[in-house]
Parts: sequence; structure tokens; C-alpha cells
Amino acid sequence: MSRNAILIGPDSESGQWVSDIAHRAGVTYHILTKTRRGDRDVEVSLPSIDAARSRTPIIVDDIVSSGGTMIETLGHLRRLGVPPAVCIVIHPVFAQDAYAQLLAAGAKRVVSTDSIPHPSNAISIASLLAEASAELFGNAPSRQRS
Repeated sequence: MSRNAILIGPDSESGQWVSDIAHRAGVTYHILTKTRRGDRDVEVSLPSIDAARSRTPIIVDDIVSSGGTMIETLGHLRRLGVPPAVCIVIHPVFAQDAYAQLLAAGAKRVVSTDSIPHPSNAISIASLLAEASAELFGNAPSRQRS
């Protein structure tokens, strides 16, 4: 990840993982405030634009279904004069035409994990699932089926 990047969390819920990713990558981050009035009726605002103006924004969200929050975030950043954002999606549900709408809203690129098969998949979660399974099940003997 470029040191010129700034991670953007679209809402307070995203703060926990966006801050962790930012610390691991050594980049700054900001968490937007969000008001949701419906599935596709969302308003967001960036607390401080100064830190984001000359950086590449990377929006990170856990689940994108309708895309409303990310689409509003893209529009908000565009209106503030921030460069086009890369969108990272952990669980890409992409209901109806949400993926196409993200691209139409000005996303520079949309990257997702492979938790749901989609053309945007670029981050494998297989090793994470294997590690979690090994930790959960430990060295327990496999069960024999009768």
C-alpha cells in the first residue's frame, strides 16, 4: 500500500478494522460520520478534508449489498475534490447492479475478498480460514463416519 494512501471508513462501525489496517500499513485514516435513512438513502461526511486532499483514498467496508454507503462516500469525496477512490470490500454481496453503480459513481477500482465469487475478487481469504480452522479445531482427531 502506498504511503500516500489514506484509508476511509464509511461509518463508525468500520473504525475498528480501518484503524487496524491503517496501523499495519503505516498510513493515516479517517472515519466518516453516517446518517442512514433507508437502504439507498445514506449521507456521509468527512471530519477533515485537509488530510485527504493530496492522498489516494481507499474506502474499506465490511459488507456491500446495495452499495448505498460506498456510493455516497464516493460522491462526497468527489464533491470535496479528493482523487478517485479505490474501494475494498470484505464481503461483496453486490445486490442487483450495486457493482456497476460503484464504478459509475467514480470508483477508481473495486477490490473484494473471495468470500463470494465475483469478478472483483482479488484478496483470498483461504489462508485466514485455514488458520482460524486450525485454531478452532486444534489437533483434534478427525471423526470417523459410520
